[in-house]
Amino acid sequence: MRCPLNAKTSWLAVARAALVFVVVSSVACTAARSNYNYAAEPDPRRQEFVIGPSDVLHVSVLHNPDVSVDAHVRPDGTITVPLIGDIKAADRTMSEVRGEIATKLQRFLKDDSSTLTLALTTINSYRVVISGNVEHPGVFASAHYLTVSEAIALAGGPNRFASPDQTILTRKSESGPPKRIPIDYPGILAGRCPEQDLVLLAGDQITVP
Repeated sequence: MRCPLNAKTSWLAVARAALVFVVVSSVACTAARSNYNYAAEPDPRRQEFVIGPSDVLHVSVLHNPDVSVDAHVRPDGTITVPLIGDIKAADRTMSEVRGEIATKLQRFLKDDSSTLTLALTTINSYRVVISGNVEHPGVFASAHYLTVSEAIALAGGPNRFASPDQTILTRKSESGPPKRIPIDYPGILAGRCPEQDLVLLAGDQITVP
């Protein structure tokens, strides 16, 4: 017959179980500490690219090499196209800019404006800021969209002084003050918080305290 557990053994078993519960609860609470609606944030990959300053567009019209040009988006957001002059490009999609160019070229090229092509050859406007306790804080440019985890990795990851589970993503709001979006970076890496690995918009700032 097995001997029953004595009081000391029982107490140790209960203490260990309680400790495991506290650790698991702590992890779960960290992952669920925010009620922020991450699903409401836009995913720019599902939308047409929005042009910004320093981007380069190639305007080409068939049989009209004099109109074809590499147009650099200036700091004021405009580009210069032969025959039609300056037009606003920043904060607009390629379709919108192409439509305006085609409409204005019709006065000069008639039916040839239908052969207009507009291509985005260089992306320089997509920049995000990573600050705080990361190995290499700074401004990071990319030719493709970055997620929160990718951007922090570009900055070398959190340093030994960081509290990465308290990371904040600051994002401009269409109206009102900037949004402060809580990010549990370890939770993203562990797979507990995949919804927090948002795709960044140009101008977003990530702060790792």
